[in-house]
Amino acid sequence: MSSSELDAPTARWRLDLAYDGAAFAGFAPQPGRETVVGVLAAALERTLRLDGPPFIVGAGRTDAGVHALAQVVSLDLPVTAVGPDGAGHLVAALNGQLRARVAVLRAGVVDGFNARHDARWRAYRYLVSTGAPLGATSRVAWPVSGALDCVAMNEAATLILGDHDFRAFCRRPVDKSPGEPLVRHVLAAHWRVEPDHLTLSTGGVFLVFSIRANAFCHHQVRRLVGAFVDVGRGRLTTAQLAARLESGEPAGLAAPAPAAGLALVGVGYDDAHGGPSGANAG
Repeated sequence: MSSSELDAPTARWRLDLAYDGAAFAGFAPQPGRETVVGVLAAALERTLRLDGPPFIVGAGRTDAGVHALAQVVSLDLPVTAVGPDGAGHLVAALNGQLRARVAVLRAGVVDGFNARHDARWRAYRYLVSTGAPLGATSRVAWPVSGALDCVAMNEAATLILGDHDFRAFCRRPVDKSPGEPLVRHVLAAHWRVEPDHLTLSTGGVFLVFSIRANAFCHHQVRRLVGAFVDVGRGRLTTAQLAARLESGEPAGLAAPAPAAGLALVGVGYDDAHGGPSGANAG
């Protein structure tokens, strides 16, 4: 923004978003690569005729290929920029610019709101398809051949409830030493079987993993899914998974599940901050 815009009164906005992560190199800005924040900031700059892109804070930084049905961002905009129609005008104008690459689901002014720090929980969903890897499903699910034992996978999922050090299931941040715990509090984690009512796969079903936690470390959900699928295949026992969780050592664990099956489906906020995003999140 220009110096005049920075000096002008601003309002703190909350935007709820959805996007297909396959089209982006991730959520956060990256020089020379197309990201969700980059596309959204450019659309805001054009739509509101700003002198530069606004600074955007997200509830969670989804990786390349990861989708969102209920991402939340916060940003400051000049009070005079939005116009008399307020939120409705902003949503319609942004969606016209974004052309369904990113969908703005709702917008509103929430004083003092910070999408990251005010979040009480995040919820993700992972889809596994047991049908053949067709294009329609491989963009949103991990095609896995053969039957999976959902009962065993749910038994394994109970092991991660509560507070745990997830070092074995996370890519270590650059500012963390190898022995430093990565503790997260998991509120819910479960698998369910969903019939393919739309016949998107070739005779298979979908296994849906839902997880809700106060926060997540990098690759945590995808590494957990990879381990749970190995349990469902009979390649890993719940005792072996529990040992890896206890030791913090990833030896013998599967590679992270593909990004395409993962979606951010909800973020929890107090009513004062606009309430949770998404529906039935975890």
